[in-house]
Amino acid sequence: MILCDTNIFIEVFRKNNFIRSELEKIGFENIVVSDVVKAELFYGAINKIDLQKITKCLENFPVLNIQQKISQMAVDFVKDYCLSHKLNLPDALIAATAIFYDIDLFTLNVKDFRFIPNIKLYQMQN
Repeated sequence: MILCDTNIFIEVFRKNNFIRSELEKIGFENIVVSDVVKAELFYGAINKIDLQKITKCLENFPVLNIQQKISQMAVDFVKDYCLSHKLNLPDALIAATAIFYDIDLFTLNVKDFRFIPNIKLYQMQN
């Protein structure tokens, strides 16, 4: 399983064929989303039609819910890295979700996560 960051879905909605091709290599059946990614995508909707499109797309993927351990891990990450790396709460929750479920995180913003211990970042295939 691969947890996709919000920016991956944004690129799919922008019809980025390179990212879509990478997701096809992974296999859509191997992709999961988190509650936080869903919320960020909903928040970014520009109108009702956009929101419906996002909702319909996300129905195709299992959702990893925030557990108490994920929440605590994220709070610790923010405490440890908010000043040194400007880590925000959504990214901390996404990272903690990937670590908790022991899966790779597919993101285009590697710099936002690479300093987090035990994070496994998905490497795009060439």
